[in-house]
Amino acid sequence: MDEELKKEIRKIALQNAVEHHGQTRDKIVIPKILSTRPELRIKINEIAKEISLIVDEVNKISLTEQKSEIEKEFPEILAPKEKQKQREGLPSLEGAEQGKVVTRFPPEPNGYPHIGHAKAAIINEEYANMYGGKKILRMDDTNPENERLEYYAAIKVGLEWLGIQYDVVKNTSDDMELFYEKGLEIVSSGNAYICTCKRDIISKNRKEMKACKCSFGDPDQNNDRWHKMFEKYKPGEAVVRFRGDMKSKNTVMRDPVLFRVIDAKHPLLGNKFRVWPNYDFAVAIEDSIDGITHAFRSKEYELRNELYYSILDALKMRKPRMMEFSRLEFKGMPVSKRVIKPLIEEGKISWYDDPRLPTLEALRRRGIRPEAVRKFILSLGFTKSNTLAPFDALESFNRKLVDSDSIRLYMVKNPRKLVIKNLPSSSVELSNHPTKEMGKRKIEFDENLFISSEDANNLRSGSKIRLIGLGNISITKTGHQLEGEFIGDDMNVDYPKFQWVSQKNSHQLKILIPKSLFVDGEYNQNSLEELEVYSESHYLELSEGSEIQFVRFGYCRKDSQNQAIFTHK
Repeated sequence: MDEELKKEIRKIALQNAVEHHGQTRDKIVIPKILSTRPELRIKINEIAKEISLIVDEVNKISLTEQKSEIEKEFPEILAPKEKQKQREGLPSLEGAEQGKVVTRFPPEPNGYPHIGHAKAAIINEEYANMYGGKKILRMDDTNPENERLEYYAAIKVGLEWLGIQYDVVKNTSDDMELFYEKGLEIVSSGNAYICTCKRDIISKNRKEMKACKCSFGDPDQNNDRWHKMFEKYKPGEAVVRFRGDMKSKNTVMRDPVLFRVIDAKHPLLGNKFRVWPNYDFAVAIEDSIDGITHAFRSKEYELRNELYYSILDALKMRKPRMMEFSRLEFKGMPVSKRVIKPLIEEGKISWYDDPRLPTLEALRRRGIRPEAVRKFILSLGFTKSNTLAPFDALESFNRKLVDSDSIRLYMVKNPRKLVIKNLPSSSVELSNHPTKEMGKRKIEFDENLFISSEDANNLRSGSKIRLIGLGNISITKTGHQLEGEFIGDDMNVDYPKFQWVSQKNSHQLKILIPKSLFVDGEYNQNSLEELEVYSESHYLELSEGSEIQFVRFGYCRKDSQNQAIFTHK
């Protein structure tokens, strides 16, 4: 290994050690060096040994010596980092008038809301609020085969969690009679016709840009077929098609479907209707009659704008402004129901609140705050560029919010017993937060304590350590069970600082650590780590949903009495 690489590794080890009371670990240094030097992955076994030696060297020197070496050799670590300016708010809205802007969020109740829904809902709300306008929540529910009551409820719960309130809440299916009125109007005017061709023939004609024979039918034929759709035709036997342009380069305009027959039971309306408008027809009519001034949707629908405006022109209806923004997804966290549903059915994930998912319910359960979601989305701005964001971009916003409210608790992994002689007391009071007034907790203990194996492995007979909040200890015996002796409470020492848990008052706990659900497009078998730990018994007194920072581990959310979910570092 060349000297330059050794120097780089030592720099990382020193920086991490200073940030963690004078101690660092191989497993922290290795990923950090690989993130800057990925070409070293093929030599991981070779460099791991060298990293271990450097880590041991750094851990053997005092915290004061570590800081002194950084000042001398790596002063750039101490230089204040220039803060990146975060985008505040959204750009101004073309054609907007104060007090007259009306926006809408039209989710289809065919699944649980996710981060993509959050982006659309927040953008619509922000613009309505920016101009003192009106917000409409409209459930786009005209496909009864896919929609269920639980999804209506899940969407409303998710939006409530985000803190979004609406002036009007409605369902697209509320206006079925109006759709029939407009459907007959567009057919009677010659701007649409009823097609009875088989689906594969329609597809073939559209691909070859050939006019369908049904498009030449006279008004009487179309009128007759329109009425038969409500009583005679079975699903797939007839559809209403817009008379577009079969030669158009925009395939959307090659006589697209406006209505189809669906005999499925609707979650709200039952079997009252069997002829249903498709999305393109319904959204155009609804936006016009609802008074929408600015309609936002994701970029994938951009080619459908021509159809949207053509339908409204054919019906001589008012046209809103349509604007597109990019979809939002996280790397390794699919939002598609087609991907998530099989994972649930195969037992690979528990449900839509699984903390590895980007659904709103999963984000809430993981400990992500709605304010963080909003700040993160607004920081991306209004753009058409596809956004595949790393999850830690959201984490950075959340960390700033939860830090001041998260109680600090001690927790040990792979516990080692430590028996301490001459302890001057059998209880201590610890502050629940280092800087904010969040009260104190009392910990009762005897001579039997737990410390983490990772900490214990570096100890030798004669080692001096400080148990945070308890005092200074001299190690007198190592092995399966450690022994030590209390040597005072002088805080002006550079002893390594360890957290600890009283054996008699410890609480065994499982921490779920979510990781990327997919890696390189493949399901990650190791996407959910389960860590068995011991925490303070004070954990049991916290209410479900409490935010916790386990010292030197990270932020977690209490999921139950015996389980917490890792939020992020």
